[in-house]
Amino acid sequence: MSASAVGFYGSHRPEHILDESSSKGDGFLTDVCAQWEKAAKPAEAVGIRVVQMRFGTVIGKGGALTKMLPIFRLGLGGPLGSGKQMMSWIALPEIPEIILDLIRNNSLRGPINMVSPQSVSNVEFTKALGQAIHRPTVFPVPAVGIQLLFGEMGKTLLLEGANVYPRRLGVAGYKFKYPDLKTALVAAVG
Repeated sequence: MSASAVGFYGSHRPEHILDESSSKGDGFLTDVCAQWEKAAKPAEAVGIRVVQMRFGTVIGKGGALTKMLPIFRLGLGGPLGSGKQMMSWIALPEIPEIILDLIRNNSLRGPINMVSPQSVSNVEFTKALGQAIHRPTVFPVPAVGIQLLFGEMGKTLLLEGANVYPRRLGVAGYKFKYPDLKTALVAAVG
């Protein structure tokens, strides 16, 4: 099992839904993901089943939420840039369940999108996080500020996104325990 990210697909407009059959995007991060997945190809060449898990933003205690919560708890959270960029996410407690299913199901191989079936825009994410911790989310962070602070990487990671769907998990019959963001955030910050 190999782990990379939905960054493989690059940045896309919100209405463009991507699944495991979608092609690689352009840019540094997409190239890193592709090279990481390519490193598992020798195992596949000798007959070993290879699963390439492509993770979205993980929602759970720690990680990105740890950095965001102090600002949001002060009531200073808000959308990033336009807020229209899509966030494909997955609840942390969902991950071991999916991995167990992937281990048990020998027919699954190749890329698997490790994301909830309900991607959200950054505005929707911001609003849901504010509601989960009972704080307002009225202070947008301008795109120019993010680019000045974090440069090109900040633009790629925070101001761009993709609407990624876990088609192959659905076809395999996986039932998400945390399919909606509100449930995942309450579990993570509650």
